Amino acid sequence: APVGASLFEVAPLPERHTEPHQILSDALEAPHVHQALTELLAPRADRRTVIVVNDATRPTPTGLVLDTLIQRGLLRATATVTGRLRLLIATGAHAAGGPDELAQILGDKNVDLLAPLVRWHDARDAASSVYLGDTPVHTPVWINREVVEADGLILINSVEPHYFAGYTGGRKSLVPGVSGFATIEANHRLALDPTAETLGLDGNPVHEDLMEAAALLPPRPLLSIQTVLDRTHNICAAYAGDLLETFTDAVQAANREYVVDLPHRYDIVVTAAAPPMDYDLYQSHKALENASLAVRPGGALVLVSSCRHGIGDRTFFDLLAASSDPESVLKAVAATYRLGFHKAARLASLAQRHRIMSVTGLSQDTSRAAFLEPFPSLTAALNDAATRLGPNPSILVIPDGCVTVPRVKETT
Repeated sequence: APVGASLFEVAPLPERHTEPHQILSDALEAPHVHQALTELLAPRADRRTVIVVNDATRPTPTGLVLDTLIQRGLLRATATVTGRLRLLIATGAHAAGGPDELAQILGDKNVDLLAPLVRWHDARDAASSVYLGDTPVHTPVWINREVVEADGLILINSVEPHYFAGYTGGRKSLVPGVSGFATIEANHRLALDPTAETLGLDGNPVHEDLMEAAALLPPRPLLSIQTVLDRTHNICAAYAGDLLETFTDAVQAANREYVVDLPHRYDIVVTAAAPPMDYDLYQSHKALENASLAVRPGGALVLVSSCRHGIGDRTFFDLLAASSDPESVLKAVAATYRLGFHKAARLASLAQRHRIMSVTGLSQDTSRAAFLEPFPSLTAALNDAATRLGPNPSILVIPDGCVTVPRVKETT
């Protein structure tokens, strides 16, 4: 840190001593849960079960959950050869992954057994989705045909704060996870509403639309397995059962893990996009959203991320790159909307209020096109920020900015 700076680092969350497999086993051993899993995973020719899991851009410990199901004798090799069990990767609007991503999702030791069951959701393949109707705000709901036609569903997800849906997890396995592109685009447009915010559920138009969309799915046996991770990505809580109940319980656990109370706002906030959210700029932007809650007006935000896969979705970046200033971005989004524009609008809004600096794997030209000032190192960025902000700036460091939500106690 610059000489004379007042450095505040977010304290590590409490260590967890319960072994993750045990946490999952405890969640799965309830009689009604065990019975549901036994029926859903039985190798029966008259039942088709689909297990929906997240893609590699999410920290969900899917492999560990599958390990636990296998170890407990619930997911057996015989169930994988009947052709009646499918493992659908909920990509949302993301592209399908390759062998490395599949191993990351399933766990290396599970690939040989489970890879033949895997299908990657493709939101842009209209023929693979079924129209179920519209939500009250006119979002057309298209859901993957495998999910709609399944006799039973198992949803494996994790719950963390989300900058416009309130929280990830739960209903997001279905929308946007296995939804058609038109569904995702219409729902994400609601992120432009100022009431779509981190930790917000009641009155959040994105969340409410997600719930309305999920409710259109035809009734059938559905078991939800929701996990909550600590800052080291170890499971600290798990819930199994009804979708709404498990999501609600996981939200409460997520608040205990991810929300950090602060005494005031800071001059400089350093926020790191920890793996897997350092996947690209599109994902890493979430670290800036959370960090903005802790920086004073006119202060500096410093994003640290490898952005190992570049910028991510081209739509949001192309809009930023074609705009001369943040105000131009906001005007363009107000005139027309495409999926990804919500991300561009929110980044532009942040750039209007704060100086955004970056230490990433992106080129300098790419960074500047996204209204990020590139620096070769964190030291260089901090020294530059401190020089501009004056002597003894206060500095907050958020080591896992995509899931750590600062909550400032002051009201001004």
